[in-house]
Amino acid sequence: MIAFIQHYAMHNFGLKLMSLLLAAGLWVLISPDEQPAEVAIRAPIVFQHVPSQLEISSEVIPEAQIRVRGPERAIRQLQANEIHAEIELAGVKPGDRTFDLTSQQVKHPREITVVQVVPSQLHLAFDTRMTREVEIHPQVIGIPDNEQFQAVADPQRVIITGPLHHVETIDAATTDPIDAAGINGSAVFNTNVYVSDPLVQVVQTTSIRVTVAVKKAGDSPVH
Repeated sequence: MIAFIQHYAMHNFGLKLMSLLLAAGLWVLISPDEQPAEVAIRAPIVFQHVPSQLEISSEVIPEAQIRVRGPERAIRQLQANEIHAEIELAGVKPGDRTFDLTSQQVKHPREITVVQVVPSQLHLAFDTRMTREVEIHPQVIGIPDNEQFQAVADPQRVIITGPLHHVETIDAATTDPIDAAGINGSAVFNTNVYVSDPLVQVVQTTSIRVTVAVKKAGDSPVH
């Protein structure tokens, strides 16, 4: 019996040893991937079904920090754009509102589990969208004190849009600084227009033309 067992164990011993080494090597390579791992990812918050004519009037909308767990292989291969949080805005009215931010609102790959979402709540302000037309006031620099100037924008007005209570406070749009130093007579500049409130947008932003006419004190009035 002993001889039979020894013969069976030693038969093709080299192949059996190689198979054992290969199996052990595969286990070393594969097993770390099956160990759980965690990582925290900064992810965007996506707003779903935003009602028409509704604007988010909060100046700062934070990202979500989402801590996830899964197989080490899946965690290593995870891309930031594969995870985001969603908030449903259907039926939301103007005013302040607080939303819960939970793991159920996080979209992620199947192999991944959401462990924590920070912040757990999101407080937002909403307002009715307003659109109106305002004048453009050119911003001219470099004119000496002993000179007078006149600046005319073309077009002279621009359409802006945004949260009602923000748009209402905008008296005029302005241009990037126009350096008119050294101008004798008139000159035409191509520049851009903007409003200082980050929540108010200029509709169909295009380059505008500004004609600057300069005269020294005592010259005929600028027309």
